[in-house]
Amino acid sequence: MPQLHDPTRLSFESDNGAGAHPDVLAAVVTANGGHVGPYGTDPYTERLREVVRAEFGERARVFPVFNGTGANVVSLQAMSPRWGGVVCTSDAHIATDENAAPERIAGLKLIDVPTADGKLRPDDVLAVLRGRHDVHTALPAVVSLTESTELGTAYSPDELAALTGIAHEHGLRVHVDGSRLANAAAFFDVPLAALTRDVGVDVLSLGGTKNGALGAEAIVVLDPDAAPGIEYLQKIDLQLASKARYLSAQLLALLDDDLWLRCAGDANAMAQRLAAGLATIPGVALPLAVQANGVFPVLPDAVRLALHERFAFHDWPGAEGMARFLCAWDTTPAFVDELVAAARDAASQPA
Repeated sequence: MPQLHDPTRLSFESDNGAGAHPDVLAAVVTANGGHVGPYGTDPYTERLREVVRAEFGERARVFPVFNGTGANVVSLQAMSPRWGGVVCTSDAHIATDENAAPERIAGLKLIDVPTADGKLRPDDVLAVLRGRHDVHTALPAVVSLTESTELGTAYSPDELAALTGIAHEHGLRVHVDGSRLANAAAFFDVPLAALTRDVGVDVLSLGGTKNGALGAEAIVVLDPDAAPGIEYLQKIDLQLASKARYLSAQLLALLDDDLWLRCAGDANAMAQRLAAGLATIPGVALPLAVQANGVFPVLPDAVRLALHERFAFHDWPGAEGMARFLCAWDTTPAFVDELVAAARDAASQPA
């Protein structure tokens, strides 16, 4: 088959646009050939279970799935009763980018809370709990936290511990949408467990695709009592792979030898480089902390329009002049510097 794209082209549009890490592709090839058990009865999925228990604790159970939306839907459906609601921010991926899948597929109600930086605080959860609750409203059952957030910020271990403490005190379970959990862990220089198991998270959607995988995510159940029947829901919700070895092999490649950390660290470093460069340009503001692989500057219109002519990135909805630049595991310093130079040149042009 002929190559249909330019393999040298890079983009700031999405970390989903990056290719798979060579070690991940090699792992898929290694897992290929011959016959193994289907539906997760293969040796690669069994090895993944061992690795996840070592990473997250002996009680942890892992379920490889196809995508992040599937991981979130299956997790939240297992964690919430039919009459339950899920507390999240208005910027959460489950609220803005999953086309109502949590509502339509999982059959639950999202209780979304506006925040300035994409992060819930304990007072936000308490405000929801102090609201009206009777048979006419959804009963809050789960708090879902996006780590790192859709605005490029990240919850520290202390912030997560405070949120899970409030949630558990009031009988709610805690889910983490960790499609970019690796970026948050790299930023805080902590293991994955420090942002999940160690702070009381019950169920985790563990991301791989945005961090070098070909296409694999996982549900990690940290407290088995929090997600009864999840193995049945994985099948019902179309997330049980018949050839699970290929999903598990990708996740093993990321978890073995800390490839997840190197990929996330490289993406974060490029975001810091980009933010530092843009901060030196007159008229550019950076209102949000850069704590993962995303940069959300407010750009003068002339700069933003000039950059659109050469680079792929998103204008951020709801914030005038704000753009979103996402760095990936393979973003290069030269590409970052090229954009900063173009922004500086555009800013220097007469109005």
